[in-house]
Amino acid sequence: MNSKSDPGLGRVMLVDDESFDQMMYKRILGRSKMAQEILSFTYADEALEYLSDPANPPVDLILLDINMPRMSGFEFLEAAELQLGPRFRAAVVIMLTTSLSVADQARAAQFNAVKAYFNKPLEPSDLEVAAKLVQGAMPAA
Repeated sequence: MNSKSDPGLGRVMLVDDESFDQMMYKRILGRSKMAQEILSFTYADEALEYLSDPANPPVDLILLDINMPRMSGFEFLEAAELQLGPRFRAAVVIMLTTSLSVADQARAAQFNAVKAYFNKPLEPSDLEVAAKLVQGAMPAA
């Protein structure tokens, strides 16, 4: 994890079924030099499996698509809160979507881990907001 003085994003998990979106996120994160490591998942159930394994290091930020096959972003959030409990609720999750639905935004706000809701595509300026959210979620050193 990051220290308080590090303005970066730490270990970032991308969860999006669109390969083009994944490629763009990786490019933006890579150019920003803010991510310590990028973990990429096409399916939310695979990301949940990674998070559920205590042998895997924790992630600092999760960029989560809403609409995906097999398990939606909302289903992922529900399962992660249930399976991982407080360990997950401390995470910083940013929902990424093309949906302008007020109902989706309201539903996302019901999850403690969801700290922001960004419309796709992810912009470099969004990473500054994400970094502030990640730093704000870190315990004081």
